[in-house]
Amino acid sequence: METLESELTCPICLELFEDPLLLPCAHSLCFNCAHRILVSHCATNESVESITAFQCPTCRHVITLSQRGLDGLKRNVTLQNIIDRFQKASVSGPNSPSETRRERAFDANTMTSAEKVLCQFCDQDPAQDAVKTCVTCEVSYCDECLKATHPNKKPFTGHRLIEPIPDSHIRGLMCLEHEDEKQNLESNLTNLIKRNSELETLLAKLIQTCQHVEVNASRQEAKLTEECDLLIEIIQQRRQIIGTKIKEGKVMRLRKLAQQIANCKQCIERSASLISQAEHSLKENDHARFLQTAKNITERVSMATASSQVLIPEINLNDTFDTFALDFSREKKLLECLDYLTAPNPPTIREELCTASYDTITVHWTSDDEFSVVSYELQYTIFTGQANVISEWLCFS
Repeated sequence: METLESELTCPICLELFEDPLLLPCAHSLCFNCAHRILVSHCATNESVESITAFQCPTCRHVITLSQRGLDGLKRNVTLQNIIDRFQKASVSGPNSPSETRRERAFDANTMTSAEKVLCQFCDQDPAQDAVKTCVTCEVSYCDECLKATHPNKKPFTGHRLIEPIPDSHIRGLMCLEHEDEKQNLESNLTNLIKRNSELETLLAKLIQTCQHVEVNASRQEAKLTEECDLLIEIIQQRRQIIGTKIKEGKVMRLRKLAQQIANCKQCIERSASLISQAEHSLKENDHARFLQTAKNITERVSMATASSQVLIPEINLNDTFDTFALDFSREKKLLECLDYLTAPNPPTIREELCTASYDTITVHWTSDDEFSVVSYELQYTIFTGQANVISEWLCFS
């Protein structure tokens, strides 16, 4: 009977199953015990409905809950029927389901057959002999008082009724009953404190990592700004130098052009004066006077025509400034390729050209990487023919 009772006992409340739930792992659990497990998993200001999973107390299998929560689990109707039949078959006697093995051991060790327990609820004098002691109420009852105070309905169905024991023994029994629960609570509390300490340590490391990320990111941003500012400064310096040369070329060309413009204006003025005199001479009707002035004016026009060819040379100055044009194609390509710093590719060892002697190793390699690498770290292994292997590192340029 005890073996059957142990099979019908909830692993949480150590009582017979009440409204048992059938877990996916094939174990069972009281509905109220399962609800208490969910409550224990709730954080502050968190509802039970927010818990979506818990562990089976028997096998530690993770039970995943649906949106319906515990109501979504199946009821173990077969187990409940077995419990009902077991309770009917064991209404009284030392094998009563309400009496645990611990209680029977306690009764055997602490009570003698000569002790009598009286009903503590009777108004009769003397009181009737007690037939049951309620561990929950800590009161012993006779048969009539028990029926009057403990009807067969909730919440009294959860009270634990045992064979009558003296009042002085009830507290000792309660201590024995709660010892395992106390130890379990202390163990869980110790684990929780340990886990909380680990979480606090992890939290401190995470906070420290966040601070390092902030500092390193700020340092890298400052370095990036400094490098870009240096490039901009170099470009500005070159722009200023080349711009100054362009201005100097412009001033020199404008000065020459201004001198040529002045010479052209002088020639135009002298030619205009001669043209006016020649036209006036051509209008002279007196032949004698015309002959006197025409020869002189003809010579002056010829001289002015010849001098204009000498004073005004052919203009061949270049006004496009093509000599100051810059080719930024290579620089633009380099700037567009700016990216994170990456490690260079390892060189290719040319084994056919490598040689080795007693104390000298000559290594030949080729590298197609665009980076300018001045040295490499070479790792090689010496097999001694035994189990031990010697590894060496060597830097070479």
